[in-house]
Amino acid sequence: MATVNHIFSKLPKHKTSIFSVMSKMAFEHDAVNLSQGYPNFETDQRLKDLVAKAMNEGYNQYAPLAGIAPLREQIVKKIESLHGEKYDKDSEITVTNGATQALFLAITAFVNPGDEVIVLKPAYDSYEPAIELNGGVPVPVQLKGKNYDLDFEEIKQKINGKTRMIIINTPHNPGGNVFSKAKMQQLEQLLEGTDVILLSDEVYEHIVFDDAKHYSASAFPELSKRAIVCASFGKTFHNTGWKMGYCVAPEKLMAEIWKVMEVNVFCVHHPTQRAFAEYLKTPEHYLELGKFYQEKRDKFLDLIKDTAFKFEPAKGTYFQLLDYSEITNEPDVDFSSRLITEYGIASIPVSVFNKDNVDHRQLRFCFAKTDETLVRAAEILKKVK
Repeated sequence: MATVNHIFSKLPKHKTSIFSVMSKMAFEHDAVNLSQGYPNFETDQRLKDLVAKAMNEGYNQYAPLAGIAPLREQIVKKIESLHGEKYDKDSEITVTNGATQALFLAITAFVNPGDEVIVLKPAYDSYEPAIELNGGVPVPVQLKGKNYDLDFEEIKQKINGKTRMIIINTPHNPGGNVFSKAKMQQLEQLLEGTDVILLSDEVYEHIVFDDAKHYSASAFPELSKRAIVCASFGKTFHNTGWKMGYCVAPEKLMAEIWKVMEVNVFCVHHPTQRAFAEYLKTPEHYLELGKFYQEKRDKFLDLIKDTAFKFEPAKGTYFQLLDYSEITNEPDVDFSSRLITEYGIASIPVSVFNKDNVDHRQLRFCFAKTDETLVRAAEILKKVK
């Protein structure tokens, strides 16, 4: 059989995801897997029943490109009640195949060859490949210290005539911090008078703890005018495998996103859209999420309080960073691998998400797990000296 001799990769430096690597090792060593960010418990049975009901009622053909009207209406109501911004359901909402597709659509719609995109590191590992696939240039800005604070002076220095977009993520994965109102206002002032588009990844919007509050880009008038906000039903309702999310943006921006959506997948799973349209009518389903996950965070941290790991409780997301600097000087990639092979627990080394792989001796653990799993994990971590 003839073959293609010369393949010119669009992502020549792209490696297998750290999530795939660690999960594969976890499976091979039968380790407790706290690496990947998904729950190991079931989604609400009522939500599953609503999907089945929609299928049985015949909603099995293409949905509209932007999503079904009842779901878009519920998204508009949710955002207005939480953040005070009212989007137009007919021109400013798009239901997507997960938040990752929403992010990809936004980048593809606006990033042209040579355009620069500021990426705050550590960052979700889909941002930069999407930028590069579209011929753009990622401009990494490292968040400062082990708590990953914003440095607006450095961001300001990176903005120039080539800057097309800046990507933010709050609540922040893997840092576990939440951008304050003051920080969002600073960002608003920084971008004023520019043509820079703000891509705001807010998939953990409802998972905030203690005295923290999520401040969406939608809540700030001058930011919302330039912002594409991406959200995830999968993260919110414990069904990441359904790949359901959405994005909101001003009409002029959304019109360009629709052009890409139409030639990409056109629309997303119709019966699941029907289910979410009904499920969102009960706001408690998402308003009580913070309390639910705070109990899991607190349980996990209480279980490991006497270990050799150090930590600051996460303010948001369902991830907790653990500092192992008092245990070993091993690089985090090596130590996380050894935790799997020698102890039987999987985590994610944070350096792989940092600019120049800066290593703060931190590992990320997902606590979106059953209590039984968290207890097993803590028992293992107590043995690590």
